Amino acid sequence: MRNNAEVTTSAAAQHPAPAQPRPRLIATDLDGTLLRDDKSVSPRTVAALAAAEQAGIEVFFVTGRPARWMDVVSDHVHGHGLAICGNGAAVVDLHGGPGQHRFVKLRAMERETALDVIEVLRAAAPGTSFAVERTGGICHEFAYPPVHIDPVIAIAPAEKLLAEDFDLADQPVLKLLAHHGDLTPDAFLALAREAIGTRAEVTRSSPTALLEISAPGVSKASTLALCCAERGIGPEEVVAFGDMPNDVEMLTWAGRSYAMGNAHPDVIAAASSSTVANNDDGVAVIIEQLIEEARTAN
Repeated sequence: MRNNAEVTTSAAAQHPAPAQPRPRLIATDLDGTLLRDDKSVSPRTVAALAAAEQAGIEVFFVTGRPARWMDVVSDHVHGHGLAICGNGAAVVDLHGGPGQHRFVKLRAMERETALDVIEVLRAAAPGTSFAVERTGGICHEFAYPPVHIDPVIAIAPAEKLLAEDFDLADQPVLKLLAHHGDLTPDAFLALAREAIGTRAEVTRSSPTALLEISAPGVSKASTLALCCAERGIGPEEVVAFGDMPNDVEMLTWAGRSYAMGNAHPDVIAAASSSTVANNDDGVAVIIEQLIEEARTAN
């Protein structure tokens, strides 16, 4: 008579797990994921991205960054040339290089929604300061920590920055940013999500108490799903990588997902697998494995 362990092993052998579909698209976050901490793309990662495209696997960069911060990866978008920016608020064609990026899809926040969110969050977390990210750049309040990476268009109270007669009112609002100097990042995120509810999508990717707020239903996952649907690609054919809470929905949606070795605990819980840290080329490690899997399967 066989013991239970033998019965279990025998049953597993008779019913092996189904093979995973061949990946058709890789979706990767940038900061803390594809990029090293010095914001560079390692030679190994460059080679892996090129090999994936050569193998017929599209690569999409899916980031919280605005389009104007995408120069670091402009040379690596290959054929399609597209990247998802602003946590899903924009799809950008990076062909042409720095200064020539073109918006091809916008999922902007309505002015009334932005004002409502600001009012609610001010009441829930006094001391919150705001910035407004538009297609042409960023504007912020006087108390908001300055952004040193690029020039600020205007500094004024958020209500003025969102006024109908503001000089940049014709530029769509891609997202709001909210900063708090006293709350911890995760505490601020939890508080804001409870206060804002379904008015908007609230997430974060910064190590500080800086929240990123998008229009209702707009996230990395939802915009990636739209781009994949346009290509006839299902979630089971997507491999995703991320490290911070703004990646959670994307990692949950994708058929295969990897949390970086340096990932936030919520990301580790959401992903189906893990890889090594960004500074150890964790994305490249998995891409190389995927290409080898495809080669041996042929």
